Amino acid sequence: MIRTFTESEFLFILASARWTLLLTVMALLLGGLLGFLVALARTSRLAPLRALAAGWIGVIQGVPVLMLLFLSYYGLSLAGFDLPPLIAATVSMALYASGYLGEIWRGCIQAVPWQQWEASAALAFSRAQQYRYVIIPQAVRIAIPPTVGFIVQLVKNTSIVSIIGVVELARAGNLVNNATFSPFKVFGTVAAIYFVICWPISLLARRLEGKLHARRAG
Repeated sequence: MIRTFTESEFLFILASARWTLLLTVMALLLGGLLGFLVALARTSRLAPLRALAAGWIGVIQGVPVLMLLFLSYYGLSLAGFDLPPLIAATVSMALYASGYLGEIWRGCIQAVPWQQWEASAALAFSRAQQYRYVIIPQAVRIAIPPTVGFIVQLVKNTSIVSIIGVVELARAGNLVNNATFSPFKVFGTVAAIYFVICWPISLLARRLEGKLHARRAG
């Protein structure tokens, strides 16, 4: 029996957005941490570290995120590690984020003028002090736009985790549409919720970027 798209269906879709947000935050935290390490390795003075980081980025960017999801859920299960769907989804999305954020942040670090490295070296800063006091603060300003753009993509790419049974926003919309057969109402609602999630992120980034540039100019 086909149901009508009512308030209860809308609330079900809205409630499922919390799993989209949770997955995005967890993937961003874990993937961001790993990506930062990859970016540092990518700009290291040690050739083996640079090669290892470049290989990691190449593999992650060369493999569809869907394959990472299958490997995290089905592949590890065959190896004896039965991960819950949400954990497997977090692992795969974090790996995906690490490859892209690592490359984004590598570019931002290398975009800092080389004179800044020379000036800090002339002040007898160690490599760690150069990163902490000179390079990273400038790289952060450069990194805001591409990082926010990737976060928006990460929010939308969480929709693929529905394949392994995680009822996030897109999966909830599909379930409600199967019950109500109201695709315009259902998927229009899903699209609107995605917009409500992603648009404020872009606005916040623009405001933060403006503050950082104003502080730099001052």
